[in-house]
Amino acid sequence: MRIRQVAIAAPALEPVVEDLRAALGLEVCFHDPGVEVFGLRNALLPVGDTFLEVLAPLRPSTAVGRFLERRSGPGVYMVIVQTADLAADRERLHRLGVRVVWEAALPEITTIHLHPRDVGAALVSLDEARPADSWRWAGPNWREHVRTDRVQGIRGVEVEACEPAAVAARWSEVLGRAAVRGRDGSLAIPLEGGGISFAPAPRDRNDGVSALDLACCEEGRAKALASAQARGLATRDEELSIGGTWLRLRCAPQRGAR
Repeated sequence: MRIRQVAIAAPALEPVVEDLRAALGLEVCFHDPGVEVFGLRNALLPVGDTFLEVLAPLRPSTAVGRFLERRSGPGVYMVIVQTADLAADRERLHRLGVRVVWEAALPEITTIHLHPRDVGAALVSLDEARPADSWRWAGPNWREHVRTDRVQGIRGVEVEACEPAAVAARWSEVLGRAAVRGRDGSLAIPLEGGGISFAPAPRDRNDGVSALDLACCEEGRAKALASAQARGLATRDEELSIGGTWLRLRCAPQRGAR
């Protein structure tokens, strides 16, 4: 399993897309007409072979619109986890009593969206792509739009919760992956190439995804932070904020570094 796509919901599509393009050097690869059935517009931007999606409602009374009202602004709406065996995942979810709110079976991909109340903190989708390195949701030509000068992939998701241990335990059951506790007492579920971490939520905030970890190089991080500051986006240390989400720019340690 690995994190393959994260969807940020926003009242309007273009401002968030332009911030992502300007700060992270990304390109839009696809606008999926299929999301119109949910009353939405979207844009997909590849980050290496992972994807950031921006969603915006076309009309009132959509699930995304209600999410934005509850949050009083933009934020991460959905986390898509790629799996190699969705049939086995379905059996586990059935035993756990997790409801499926939407599903699709296409030649290239099969997906199930899980009821947020049965998981906690976010809408989670489990997707099995065929072949595994393909990604139907990003359109037929997404590889032509990959730009990795600044960021190379989505590596992690941070979930804030009033009861992080309980939410971590539930996500662990849902994903069928053990949650581990770090030396500092923090909880995380390791996945291929990264993972999902859990942190206490501030008292004035509901459970939800608060941050994403993006792989980068030092030069790319410096360019991203400078571009974000030039656009008036919030920054702190090695992070910048777009669409109500902190994007943490994580550089891999150099070989031989101690």
